[in-house]
Amino acid sequence: MKLANKTVFITGASRGIGRAIALRCAKDGANVVLAAKTSAPHPKLPGTIHTVAAEVEAAGGRALAVCTDVRIEDDVRRAVDAAVAAFGGIDALVNNAGAVSLLGLADTPMKTFDLMMGVNARSVFLCAKVCLPHLERSSRAHILSLSPPLSPDARWIRDREAYTLSKYGMTLLSMGLAESLRERSISVSTLWPRTLIATAAVDMLMGAEGMRRARTPEIVADAAYEILSTDDLALSGRALIDEDLLRERGVRDFDKYLVTPGEEPLGDLYVGDPWD
Repeated sequence: MKLANKTVFITGASRGIGRAIALRCAKDGANVVLAAKTSAPHPKLPGTIHTVAAEVEAAGGRALAVCTDVRIEDDVRRAVDAAVAAFGGIDALVNNAGAVSLLGLADTPMKTFDLMMGVNARSVFLCAKVCLPHLERSSRAHILSLSPPLSPDARWIRDREAYTLSKYGMTLLSMGLAESLRERSISVSTLWPRTLIATAAVDMLMGAEGMRRARTPEIVADAAYEILSTDDLALSGRALIDEDLLRERGVRDFDKYLVTPGEEPLGDLYVGDPWD
């Protein structure tokens, strides 16, 4: 129960990977702050911050649902203030909120470019900045961002320049923060899946085939739990891959994470072979 009574602030926590991380932390008795935009039912997507809050409570944690747009500073400050008022502090920040559009230069509207930069890279900086005074008072502070390892391979950059810039920006920020916050005993790392994960984004981009050849969000949640429950700075500054980290921690059974038993999952962006 390493996260018992610890407060974990998770962006984009109304479904998918954010929801799975919230429930994994709840099993330890953590206080989980669900900061996401979906406070009312979405016409096409399941889950809201309120349905996940009920699941967190049922799993053994304490939940606080705060409708939050991570692009808006006042929203983030209001959510952080609510978290501190409810639980007394913040021990971990998980930057999971994301926007994705895999289009090239000619086909990417500037509105979409700005959306991805705001939800992805900028929110990491903003949320870390607002959470920092509270993280400094924690005995085990973590900032974890869901972003990929850096690669100069043009296969990962061409025809998806805007998205890659925003996701690599998250990782670059994390690398810098890992060093600048090390003396304050705040661990900063990134996490990315080795394979496709069955999320709304994969369904949108790849449809039934992608969802069939994917792993469940629980593999990322289990890896995130390993990071958040690490007491020292051993993982700080690392760009971690879910499967690799779990293997380091002794996990051998990965079939349990398959959406389709016996089906080989496809590699995700930035770690496998490009889909296109």
